[in-house]
Amino acid sequence: MLTSGLRYGKQILSRSFRGKPQIRSLGALRPKSGSDYRHYKNAFGLFAVSSVVLAGITVFSPLVLNDNPRVVSKKELSTHSTEDDCWISINGKVYDLSGFARKHPGGTNPILKYAGSDASRIFNSLHAPGLIATALTPDLVVGEYLDSGDETTDLEELEKQESMSNKPPLSRIFNLNDFEKVARQVLSEYALAYYATGSDDEVTLGENHNAYHRVFFKPRVLVNVAQIDTSTSLLGTPTSVPFYVSAAARAKLGHEDGELAIAKGAGREDVIQMISTVASYPLDEITAVARPGQSQWFQLYVNADPEHTRSLMEKFNNTACLKGLFITVDTACLGNRETDRRGHFEELSFPVDDEGFPVRNVANSVASSLMDTGLVWDDIARFRAMTSKPIVLKGIQCVDDVLKAIDAGVDGVVLSNHGGRNLDFSPPPLQVLADLQPVLKEKGLEGKIEIFIDGGVRRGTDILKALCLGATGVGLGRPFLYSVSGYGEAGVVKAIQILKDELEISMRLLGVTKISDLTPEHVDVRQLRVAEAGKL
Repeated sequence: MLTSGLRYGKQILSRSFRGKPQIRSLGALRPKSGSDYRHYKNAFGLFAVSSVVLAGITVFSPLVLNDNPRVVSKKELSTHSTEDDCWISINGKVYDLSGFARKHPGGTNPILKYAGSDASRIFNSLHAPGLIATALTPDLVVGEYLDSGDETTDLEELEKQESMSNKPPLSRIFNLNDFEKVARQVLSEYALAYYATGSDDEVTLGENHNAYHRVFFKPRVLVNVAQIDTSTSLLGTPTSVPFYVSAAARAKLGHEDGELAIAKGAGREDVIQMISTVASYPLDEITAVARPGQSQWFQLYVNADPEHTRSLMEKFNNTACLKGLFITVDTACLGNRETDRRGHFEELSFPVDDEGFPVRNVANSVASSLMDTGLVWDDIARFRAMTSKPIVLKGIQCVDDVLKAIDAGVDGVVLSNHGGRNLDFSPPPLQVLADLQPVLKEKGLEGKIEIFIDGGVRRGTDILKALCLGATGVGLGRPFLYSVSGYGEAGVVKAIQILKDELEISMRLLGVTKISDLTPEHVDVRQLRVAEAGKL
């Protein structure tokens, strides 16, 4: 009760100083409702709301309330919980979303799940709290939320707190798989489903990693390996290692600092971070925590609205630390991610239309409304004209498309199948890489384009195998989501250090001292070829 009283006092003070801009943002000081919170696995409703609004067409002006704002009590809020009368509280403000549920591509249930309640905790597990102020128009604001109830914690949050307290110390983490084990212990069921899922039967998800088990080394002995140099250059940017943090959405699901912690950890270790278009935090907040001289990349989902894409490109061009643009080209729509969907809808009835028939293809209808499904090769020239920085196509899955990318004049490609999350039975990127190099050599195209690869990488030896087969750089996504989920920035630093140690040890034992020493002659890919032939 004392805590609630202090917080209520701060609310009153914030309203008293409404005229002073520096005192306006005190939403984080308001008490949170506990009785209306549900498990994190039900968070899809608010994610759907925020995805459609935040990734939509228009960026609105910051919200400014009247001098005498209306105050909405918990009791009053609860009375607006229908499809036609839908109020939702987020971070101390009540929004009227009446009518939106019926228009929502994902059906009415995900929205109505939180109608008439405070959804701050769910929203904040997905987004930076301040983001809402620039995403919703002032006319949607009903007033300020006054929660008179005592703050409580839901069961899943209590379980997560207990799991976090029982996790092993960072000193007992020896490899990236250990981070995943801890993440499976501390993440909510919903968050784990989002991070770990693949599409359909998840064959590609597994094969991405298994492919590395079919490539063996040909070590050289009696080589002076006293000094090892892992430094290299990626897209013209010097870096300490030939691997980078690949773009992965919604890192805040696992840790409150999300991409901010990843950026800080990568900066400490001189590793490049690729920032996702759909990161939990705004792009400028992530780049703001970069160290002086730190390099980052930007991953772009081309939006269905050209103006939105132009706005993102303007931010990219005006941010000095963003050294490369990675255009995702493998996501015309989302894959059939059943594990993820089960996590989203476990306690929701299946969306139906007005006649009671099930609504088809819920997830893809949301994605298709935001992504440019008409993107073609000729459009690449448009992006080339919009920036002088390097452009890389992310999501290339066959040799022919690498050749087209070279003709299109881009600076690089990422051999990637979206972590096995889109088209199941897409080939493992390592397989595509092994097929690619002989073709480039035959056509005299070696060195014409930088070749990056991601998907299934868990060891320093995996990185070495890809480099031997011609990769310029190797990306890791999920391992950094897992490391930040369990240990925050320190976990990111430890994950990078583990990879650096494994890389140096393996280079010594392979008989090489620098990245440029690595060649196809250092690996045996016969088992990879046998596996490929067996699938034909």
